[in-house]
Amino acid sequence: MATITTEEIIKATGGELLSENTGSFKGASIDSRTISEGEIFFAIKGPRFDGHNFLEDAFSKAGGAVIDTRGRQLPEGKVVIYVKDTLKALQDLAHFMRMRRDIPVIAITGSNGKTTTREMAYTILSKRFKVLKNEGNLNNHIGLPLSLTRLGPDDEAAVLELGMNTRGEIRMLCDIAAPSHGIVTNIGSAHIGNLGGVDVIRDEKLEILKGLQVAVLNADDDFLMEGYNTAAERGGTDGELITFSIRNDSSVKAENVTATDLGSSFTLKLKSGESAVITLNTNGLFNVYNALAASAVCISLGMTVEEIESALKDYRAFPMRFEVMKVDQITLINDSYNANPSSAVESVRELVRMGRGARTVAVMGDMLEMGAFSEKAHRSLGKTVIDMGVDVFVAVGEMMALAAEEAGKPRDRGAKVRHATYEFRTTEEAGRNIAGIIKAGDVVLVKGSRSMSMEKIIEEMTGGNAI
Repeated sequence: MATITTEEIIKATGGELLSENTGSFKGASIDSRTISEGEIFFAIKGPRFDGHNFLEDAFSKAGGAVIDTRGRQLPEGKVVIYVKDTLKALQDLAHFMRMRRDIPVIAITGSNGKTTTREMAYTILSKRFKVLKNEGNLNNHIGLPLSLTRLGPDDEAAVLELGMNTRGEIRMLCDIAAPSHGIVTNIGSAHIGNLGGVDVIRDEKLEILKGLQVAVLNADDDFLMEGYNTAAERGGTDGELITFSIRNDSSVKAENVTATDLGSSFTLKLKSGESAVITLNTNGLFNVYNALAASAVCISLGMTVEEIESALKDYRAFPMRFEVMKVDQITLINDSYNANPSSAVESVRELVRMGRGARTVAVMGDMLEMGAFSEKAHRSLGKTVIDMGVDVFVAVGEMMALAAEEAGKPRDRGAKVRHATYEFRTTEEAGRNIAGIIKAGDVVLVKGSRSMSMEKIIEEMTGGNAI
């Protein structure tokens, strides 16, 4: 467990001790509702909240607080430290705690697969090491430093997912975490509305390359590799390059990829000639790529193919990320955690593969943060859903209605539309009507952006009977 002393906080942040008390803390928190006994509270300010308004609640459990205002009445027996900016102070403390440990820190970015790759890498490394990871979605400018404040003296490695919504965010997170190893899973159009184009997304993701000992990249992503080569020519890369692939030549490769109803299997093959048959209990070709990315970085840290085989055999899918379940006589794919154009296409492709011989139903919610690209992205998805052979398309949301419109167009002049399309403006409306659409034997995919709350449709479909 991490221990943080008053002196370390002041040294890391340049803060000023306002109270007469000093002490040590068992971690840091920004939430007065969930703070644990003995943690120190950082009073963070946001667009819709100010942590200083909850100091009294925080002090009921916290051992102290970091604040950015003077003149407050100080509670007895608590440590109070003044800083100019509490968020920056949290980030500075996280960097301080990371730099006092000489351990491998793996940073993972990419448009899709970050969380699964993180979990797989964590599972493999845990076979031999004590590993820290960021939990849930603690992958941004607040969540990542909070995760790093848990870095304890017994931790031997850290696996950190890096999220990105705006320009400069990956560079900022890397400045905090100082990763030794970096993974870029792929480049797609997630958050394109905030960033303006896939070329900008690629450039921002590749900011992770600077200062690395080892960079792990997807050799089957031609756009990504083109960006890497350009960065290398400009001197914007450091360290060893390790690649992974299914199609192209690479350092770590999957051969003999076989899909089953329960997951997939493949032969993991290294340049050295070593190999192992990997069994995954997760569906989708994209999860083979995630397993390759995790395997590649773990091999660079000395893990054996035997350890990787054993670890990945035990790995189970993360909730709401292509989670396959049986409900009565229906195969339900819960992929409701999030969506962007590239991940939506891959999920639909896997739906069609799994649904061979059965009726396939794609329940798709709006893909958000597309900005000016939204209409084009949704219309393209509607065309793709039908071109791939989906039997029933259920469109949920204002923008997905454009996808339904595109899906309803005959592909050939005079041809009849051979699929069924339904439109609902809200997840609640879709949930109320879904039972009248699906049939026994169907394979059903539910996917949409996080704020669409597509899991509400899952709840209507399962009724607590998912197995």
